[in-house]
Amino acid sequence: MSRFNRIATPIPDLVVIERQRFGDERGFFSRFFCREELADFGHDGTIAQINHTMTQLKGTIRGLHFQRAPHDETKFVSCLAGAVFDVAVDLRPGSPTYLKWHGEVLSAENGRSMMIPGGFAHGFQTLSEDCELIYLHDKPHAPAAEGGLNPLDPKLAIGWPLTVAQMSARDEAFPFL
Repeated sequence: MSRFNRIATPIPDLVVIERQRFGDERGFFSRFFCREELADFGHDGTIAQINHTMTQLKGTIRGLHFQRAPHDETKFVSCLAGAVFDVAVDLRPGSPTYLKWHGEVLSAENGRSMMIPGGFAHGFQTLSEDCELIYLHDKPHAPAAEGGLNPLDPKLAIGWPLTVAQMSARDEAFPFL
């Protein structure tokens, strides 16, 4: 019996995972990660790095970031506090969904995660104050392989749900396609 539900997205290989919760009057228990069970969703179980972010201001956009091959990485992204609109953009050359994006609300309440394969850019917008995300990466960060897309690029036309309250100068400076 799997403790994870797969939610289809319109982009092949991009998977939303919902963790099953078992609760009572004390709270709940859920399995956060299981190498064997998540292998069915395309994750090989390798975790090379874990990152944790906290974003204070509602409406903040972080991203869209990616690592160039051969350092492209699979990310397993989850929201531990608050809620975010999490976005992945397909950058795989030759993909039928090249430059298409998918967004999903990840929150502490809904127990959803996004498994983003290598070859995608990733970013999010906070939907509440004090949002915390945890990222499990299958490869270590490689600064020389960093790249980014401007999250406000009209060619991508991402439907950010809120007015942008804050964005880093670095993310704002990424060029349009």
